[in-house]
Amino acid sequence: MKTIETERLILRPFTETDLDDLYEYAQSPNVGPNAGWKPHESPDESKAILKDFMENDEVLAIVWKENNKVIGSIGLHNDVFRSIDNVKMMGYVLSEDYWGRGITTEAAKAVLKYAFTDLGLYMVTIRHYPFNIRSKRVIEKCGFAYEGTLRYCARIYNGNIYDVVCYSMTKEEWEKLYG
Repeated sequence: MKTIETERLILRPFTETDLDDLYEYAQSPNVGPNAGWKPHESPDESKAILKDFMENDEVLAIVWKENNKVIGSIGLHNDVFRSIDNVKMMGYVLSEDYWGRGITTEAAKAVLKYAFTDLGLYMVTIRHYPFNIRSKRVIEKCGFAYEGTLRYCARIYNGNIYDVVCYSMTKEEWEKLYG
């Protein structure tokens, strides 16, 4: 994925020098569990994730311009619920130190533009667990359409099983909202 710049952010590929920032936000007990993954227990765990980010080219670092710090990530992944080539699922995470500032919405809108204009995608999907109200607000602010809730759908790292709330946006819908 290419580097994208917004008013307050730089969305760019991860590098090895991002390890400390990644571990800083990924070890928080309030960050990963909202997305279904366990908090990182060591820098080595973050290093393995960082390696995956760098090799697969699906995830961008969210860099806060003000201090040049990596404060989260955002990516476009294959949607396991769809077998269509030109559809991707968006996922994101943000350091809790930066919650409540509209940062994830700003990043998501920039990635949507990239997805539809540069990648030529037909649809971007996104989902959240029912308890993740912050993510729900980002999704609604971006203009995604609610598709439905898959009940008893996903087992997360600790064995708990949750419903998954699903949304999508087509290129035509994006053009009406932002084009």
